[in-house]
Amino acid sequence: MFQRLREDIQCVFERDPAARNSFEVLTAYPGLHAVWFHRAAHGLWRIRLRWLARVVGNLSRLLTGIEIHPGARIGRRFFIDHGMGVVIGETAEIGDDCTIYHQVTLGGTTWNKGKRHPTLDDGVVVGAGAKILGPVRIGARARVGSNAVVLRDVPADATAAGIPARILGPRPEPNHRFKAMADRMGFDAYGLTRDMPDPVANAIHRIVDHMHEIDERMERACTALKNAGIDIGGDGEMHPISRGDLEGLEPESCEIPPHKTSGNN
Repeated sequence: MFQRLREDIQCVFERDPAARNSFEVLTAYPGLHAVWFHRAAHGLWRIRLRWLARVVGNLSRLLTGIEIHPGARIGRRFFIDHGMGVVIGETAEIGDDCTIYHQVTLGGTTWNKGKRHPTLDDGVVVGAGAKILGPVRIGARARVGSNAVVLRDVPADATAAGIPARILGPRPEPNHRFKAMADRMGFDAYGLTRDMPDPVANAIHRIVDHMHEIDERMERACTALKNAGIDIGGDGEMHPISRGDLEGLEPESCEIPPHKTSGNN
């Protein structure tokens, strides 16, 4: 038992740079207290003293602001940083060396009995405000971004972010179309968080791709007209878009004109 207590205290020093000494950790870390309360409540739950286990769990919630159902299974060196507002459901399973932050919910999506809460494998980190709902599995060493809503499995070593959460893989190599447009416009058009589920960035990528397709079709059309003996003029090179051409278009410099209303004022 004392070995487990030493592990719990040591993992706080490893994951929280604000921890200064053991006395402070023992007396002023509610996440640590909640884990210790849960071990007592879980022991009572396993020997079928369910009411007493729930009382201990409610006392823990009252003192720490963290609600862990006595039936949840939690591994070694589990660290809850800050902790306020954390909710962990009855059938949740948490592996070793996991870390979660405040306002995290490991909840269910059904009223049916059975497995209805998430499973976190070893080494998972869940950011503040994230919601992991249903009997999903978060793979070993995976990361869940702050305020993400996870509704499906996350593979090992992956990162999930967004609402609903999407799996973020390694950044792909830039497409030749985006690189050509970036060279023309003078900035890295394909570097706008290509690996993030950002609808604005996705829209920009689609616009750039569409512009490049239009350029290619215009070039083929001009070549076909010239081969047919039709003079289309404008043989000179088109003026490329430079960074200076985009000056003054920043959102901060745009003003919305006053709305004009009809009728007598």
